[in-house]
Amino acid sequence: MSIFVFWFLWLFLLFFWSFIMGLVFLFSDYGIMVEYVVGSFGGGDISLMFIFDWVSMLFLSFVIVISSFVLLYSKEYMLGDKYEERFCLLVVLFVMSMSLLILSPSFVSLLLGWDGLGLVSYCLVIYYYNNKSYNAGMITIMMNRVGDVAILIGIVWFLNFGGWDLYSWNMIGSGYWIGLCVVLAAMTKSAQIPFSAWLPAAMAAPTPVSSLVHSSTLVTAGVYLLIRFNSLFGDDYFSGGLLLVSCMTLVMSGLGANFEYDLKKIVALSTLSQLGMMMMSLSIGGWKMAYFHMLSHAIFKSMLFLCSGSIIHGLGGMQDIRYMGCLISVSPMVGVSLNVANLSLMGFPFMSGFYSKDLIVEMFGLGSMNLFIYLLLVMSIGLTSCYSLRLSYYVMWGGAWKFPMGSFGDYSTMSFSIFFLSLGSVVVGSLLSWLLFVTPVVIVMSLFMKLLSLFMMIIGVLIGIFIWCLKTGFNKLLGLKVIEFLGGMWYLSWLSGNPNLLFYNYSLKFVESDLTWGEIFGGQGIYLFSRYFSKSMQWFQDNSLKLFMFSFLMWLVILFY
Repeated sequence: MSIFVFWFLWLFLLFFWSFIMGLVFLFSDYGIMVEYVVGSFGGGDISLMFIFDWVSMLFLSFVIVISSFVLLYSKEYMLGDKYEERFCLLVVLFVMSMSLLILSPSFVSLLLGWDGLGLVSYCLVIYYYNNKSYNAGMITIMMNRVGDVAILIGIVWFLNFGGWDLYSWNMIGSGYWIGLCVVLAAMTKSAQIPFSAWLPAAMAAPTPVSSLVHSSTLVTAGVYLLIRFNSLFGDDYFSGGLLLVSCMTLVMSGLGANFEYDLKKIVALSTLSQLGMMMMSLSIGGWKMAYFHMLSHAIFKSMLFLCSGSIIHGLGGMQDIRYMGCLISVSPMVGVSLNVANLSLMGFPFMSGFYSKDLIVEMFGLGSMNLFIYLLLVMSIGLTSCYSLRLSYYVMWGGAWKFPMGSFGDYSTMSFSIFFLSLGSVVVGSLLSWLLFVTPVVIVMSLFMKLLSLFMMIIGVLIGIFIWCLKTGFNKLLGLKVIEFLGGMWYLSWLSGNPNLLFYNYSLKFVESDLTWGEIFGGQGIYLFSRYFSKSMQWFQDNSLKLFMFSFLMWLVILFY
């Protein structure tokens, strides 16, 4: 039996257990918490804690089922790879780290899963061992280290309250600096502005890794963390700041995807766009809507990545969508599934994405947000429709194949994974809406506002068709600088990866021009001072009776004086 099939079976059995337990906890409205005390420090217990409730178990079941089908998909995708066992074990290690993060209500045990995700994702991004992978891996791990440091600062700050678990947080009720650390960590892991550049760069990883890590699990870890800390968003500082950042991320990624030609980067930017929508929902206190969208998005986005991987695999590694076309006649299974995923992403009525996206937009319409934020949210729906239809146009109907390896057909094992996830993309939205919202949500609004998201989806499609008809004329109208700015994620990639920034140049010139003072007050000077001080103390503490008597006499004089 192949190692991929072995782990697929194990994970699929775990999926059934976790999903059933999640339903039991959901309907009974209780949970189980297990705590193992390792030691005590500073008045607080250092413990490993695990919480089993409907929020953690349902999310864990989705992570496990996506991981299982990604491993089965990899059996054929990674065929002929020399290190397929190492790849499989890295994916399993990633699932274990994600499970530890999901089940940990304690900051100490949460840090283990958080750091494990960062380390394993770095190993998966540099899997192909080339310069592009090394650079992408370095940007990925350095961005995530910012969030790791924020979690560490939060752990230290929790010493003031005598515990590191989420229940201590709920009891203290406040803690501005801890909340700031949590929001910063969530922003880095979920690639919000200004930490957005690592997500498209991480597409250097194998496509099954992108499907698992960068669509459904790793990038939603920050959203899941904020769902656990949902009491933060009664504070105007956190709510307003996160609303502004998520809104900028939503618009930036939607614009960038419309100017991108790399297949995997388009899907990555669409993931970034949906992460912005989840964060916007969290900022207004709608944590259950964000959780709903996170689960439904995980299914259809992972399936969209697997469809992209099947196309790239058949084209021998080609990722430029301008060299694709006529997919439906070459590979009908992948073509239909790609359309299903794109329709779900657009929020087409009665697909999975529709139930969660439409609910978020309608709740924003009922809220007290200003008109500018609401218009940006609605405009992002049009941008999503535009780049989704643009992707379908190039891949499905955009002329004949221009690449010589264009005829590949449907792969058996890969198509099985895609087919199962495509069924989930149709069913999961309505199923979760029945499970999570047992009490009917009554939304009273005008007919225009009710149909506004559908109108914007249609307008986005029309704008996309208009732009494609203009083509070169549209490019001349905007100009190269504007296209470079909009398509380059507002220069965030340059700011994150360019080593020639002014600050680093000045620091390099200082080191080159003034080594004397740098040596005196730097590491060399500290070393010499420490060596001299330790020698002096050793001389003083030598078994000399005169020094002992003299120090005792001085102690007596000071004491009685």
